[in-house]
Amino acid sequence: MQSLTEGEFLQLSERTRHKKAGRLLRDNYQNPTAHGLALYRKIERWLGLSPLPENQFEALSDRYHYHFYLAEGSWQEHNLLHHIHQNDCPSSTPYLPLTIYLDNLRSAFNVGSILRTAEAFRLGTVAFGKQTPYIDNPKVQKTSMLTYDKIPCARTPLEELPRPLIALETDPDAPSLFDYTFPSTFSLLLGNEEYGLSHAALSMADATVRIPLYGFKNSLNVASAFAIAAGVISHQLRGKK
Repeated sequence: MQSLTEGEFLQLSERTRHKKAGRLLRDNYQNPTAHGLALYRKIERWLGLSPLPENQFEALSDRYHYHFYLAEGSWQEHNLLHHIHQNDCPSSTPYLPLTIYLDNLRSAFNVGSILRTAEAFRLGTVAFGKQTPYIDNPKVQKTSMLTYDKIPCARTPLEELPRPLIALETDPDAPSLFDYTFPSTFSLLLGNEEYGLSHAALSMADATVRIPLYGFKNSLNVASAFAIAAGVISHQLRGKK
């Protein structure tokens, strides 16, 4: 790309031009170099764009997604630029003595989102079923937003999880998550995106809780469901703070 002339660049399709520009902007954000910045400034002029302000993350993010939109990219969180917000800081809050078990989840993006939520609420160890993408997966790492190495993680067989095992499921006969009294230590079982918890996990569960829903859909995305459960569990076990 560095040898591409203006004429050659403008002969490319709009989609390809913006794909190259977006990738260059992202790569230079992750590994800034004077050469990369100078090259992007050239492309910026060739595309007729106003100069991107320096050291303004919001403007950089908007420009990146402008390129991404015109390149017809798919909107998934792993394509976001990672930014250390001013409020992010090392935490001294201890993790609660819980285990979050991911029972054969398929989506690395769901796994990363669950790690991010578990770390934010400091909810113990995340245990991975054998088919669940692990923290060495690049998509897990990106979606976790820099938390994958800050929360205890392990591949743990279902049979070795700390008791009691509490399943988060859509069972209409299960008590509401909001009315349930959680013990001080337990394992929360989260199921597959398509069919929920496996028969093995459900047969071993000591209790089941549900999130009461009232709409057309009778279930939530597993990462969304866990975020609700995490807030309730943290509020209950840490006290009303």
